[in-house]
Amino acid sequence: MRKSFTIHDLPLAERPRERLLRLGPEALSIQELLALILGRGIKGESVMVTAQQLLSRFGDLQSIANSSLEELCQVKGIGLAKASQITAAFELGRRLETYPEKGKAIVRSPENVLNEVRSKLKGRKKEHFLTLFLDTRNQVLGVASVSVGSLDSSLAHPREVFKEAISANAASVIFVHNHPSGDPQPSEDDIKLTRRLVEAGNIVGIEVLDHVIVADKAFASLKGMKLI
Repeated sequence: MRKSFTIHDLPLAERPRERLLRLGPEALSIQELLALILGRGIKGESVMVTAQQLLSRFGDLQSIANSSLEELCQVKGIGLAKASQITAAFELGRRLETYPEKGKAIVRSPENVLNEVRSKLKGRKKEHFLTLFLDTRNQVLGVASVSVGSLDSSLAHPREVFKEAISANAASVIFVHNHPSGDPQPSEDDIKLTRRLVEAGNIVGIEVLDHVIVADKAFASLKGMKLI
């Protein structure tokens, strides 16, 4: 019988955790970093093998980052727990990229909005509805994810949309959501929901500056289109 390969078959100094401690994370390969996130392999098989199978299945790191839990679970050795760990790790990376230092990022155009959310929405296969919180100088206080799925009044209810904006003491907000289809043109539902949210913002004293719809290679501003 062929002897199975486990992490203990590697010399101690060549194991991912020990290399991380000795050399720092930048010295590790993608396979080694994935192995550390996964933690352990399956019976008789090293976590390094599982990490390599993950890379082989999806081809590159970006494709892994954009994969659903269901797709990740199709890889041998990855169940729901490990798939959740992978998804959480990539989501933390996205949030770090898009979370601005208070007082640093200023939004004055749809292009500025794109700079704040591009990496958070890139490659998403479902619609994600985000809210940017701004102060009186249009400086970004934060970015919150409100809902995931087809955009409608149940997923983007005014109560949920403005709850965090009120907590952040936002003077105004900008809404952003993506169209995975690649067409950024607003639908009738997009327009109706936006106008409803504008009305709600007027009631609570938080101005809605714009609603930007993002596609892979284009965007649409409802304010620029004079739809709000």
